Formats: sequence, C-alpha cells, structure tokens
Amino acid sequence: MTKPPKKPVAAEKRPQQVYTLLVELGRSLDDDLPKGATGAGLLLYATGVDEAEAVREAVAVLKTAGVAPLDVTSYGTLEERLAAGDHIPDEERDLMARALDENAVIVAQKTYFTDEAEND
Repeated sequence: MTKPPKKPVAAEKRPQQVYTLLVELGRSLDDDLPKGATGAGLLLYATGVDEAEAVREAVAVLKTAGVAPLDVTSYGTLEERLAAGDHIPDEERDLMARALDENAVIVAQKTYFTDEAEND
C-alpha cells in the first residue's frame, strides 16, 4: 500500500513591520525639487517583512515618483528604536501605524539641499 504524497508545507508568513528610513535624493529630470536644490533628504516609514524589503519597496516607490534615491539609512522598527532609547512622539507613531495599515511608504519630512551657504 502506498502512502499519498505529502502536501508541501506552506512557508510561515512573516508579519509586515514598519521601518524608519532616511533617504538621500539626487536630482533627476522628472523630480519636482525646487530650482536651486541639489537634492533632498526624506524621512519616511516603509513596510516590509524585513529591513531589506522595506528599503527595496521604498526605493521602488521613489523611483516611480521620478526622484533619484542615492542612499538609504535605516533606523529600524519602532521596537528597535525604543530599545535604542529613542523618544517617538505620538504623531510619528500615528504615521507608522498608517504605513502598516495601508502597506505603504509614508513621507514624514523632507529637507531640500542647496549649495548656497546659510546666512547667519
């Protein structure tokens, strides 16, 4: 008597997490950065089952928006940031929750870079 073939065991689905990312942008023809800007920095929240996926998804979304991501720095998940001693205000936690609920990339802050020296 032969045994029926075993069904493959489905891989355990890992939950999405939200990562805090700082993305440095360069200029591109399709960006909407202000005239005189040499680039920008974006603080954003991106979802992924791990940090690498969150970075890949964020970069893909930014490229479809016509901007040129140059460098990405991850500050980790909410839990990792709290363990590191970061104070996370409610507004930031709300944006993280929204990113998770919508499985989205949320831009929380943008800073434009210029070559001009600041006047004191």
